[in-house]
Amino acid sequence: MPDTNKRSILTILQEVCDPEVPVLSILDLGIVRDVQFNGDEVEVIITPTYTGCPAMDMIAMNIRMALLEKGFSKIKISTVLAPAWTTDWMSDKGKRKLKAYGIAPPYAKAGDTSAALIKCPQCNSADTKCISEFGSTACKALYQCNDCKEPFDYFKCH
Repeated sequence: MPDTNKRSILTILQEVCDPEVPVLSILDLGIVRDVQFNGDEVEVIITPTYTGCPAMDMIAMNIRMALLEKGFSKIKISTVLAPAWTTDWMSDKGKRKLKAYGIAPPYAKAGDTSAALIKCPQCNSADTKCISEFGSTACKALYQCNDCKEPFDYFKCH
């Protein structure tokens, strides 16, 4: 029987990556809300970054596969929509990983709309402009740096 404590499960989940931004674990992203034990069943409770996120089915499957590989056989993945996910739940480590990957991380708390704070992840310039409210995925916007001219995704606050 595998080690059945919350810390051991979280260690396993740290290795499960977001399929849309593979440098982020689902813990970095902040979508794992809780881990519970119901007898010999492990339940992982997740919240999507937005309702209808197409990556959630793959994330649930990857969680299940990671736990199966570690010897867990009774696994339940539950999705909760409330409270709604917010970029405030992302880890600071995850935000640093986003920037290193070339995606501007959320710049402030959800609800702060000061566009001047969105810095280019390539050259760190704050002289950027929004090209499109929708980037490579619905949770990102497309920006361009006016200094280095590079386009980049910005992970929108919400």
